[in-house]
Amino acid sequence: MATYSEIMKTDSLKNGEMKTVNIGDKEVLIAKVADKFYAVQNLCPHMKANLAQGKLEGMILTCPKHSSQFDLMDGHIVRWTNWSGFKAKVAKGIKPPKPLATYAVKIEGDKVMVQT
Repeated sequence: MATYSEIMKTDSLKNGEMKTVNIGDKEVLIAKVADKFYAVQNLCPHMKANLAQGKLEGMILTCPKHSSQFDLMDGHIVRWTNWSGFKAKVAKGIKPPKPLATYAVKIEGDKVMVQT
């Protein structure tokens, strides 16, 4: 049986906002898009940048360090760095593309709950 932890109230974030919370030993980014909450790992799998300092455009989260992009819906990679050519090939060889870990979210009344 899945266990959920309350992490905030539904009115804690406005649409288009993000916030980092700690759930056990995990640093989780919570984002609100179109009145729906999403939870993903906060550290970029490329260079461990703080994704909460990145840019959120709709469902696309852009890393503040090398502009890697991820879809909040399922964590898939939209773009792995903004590098091109030889530099991009080397970077992919050293640090292969990896999607974001995502966490199930549910709403109970005015509580945002994340699966732990």
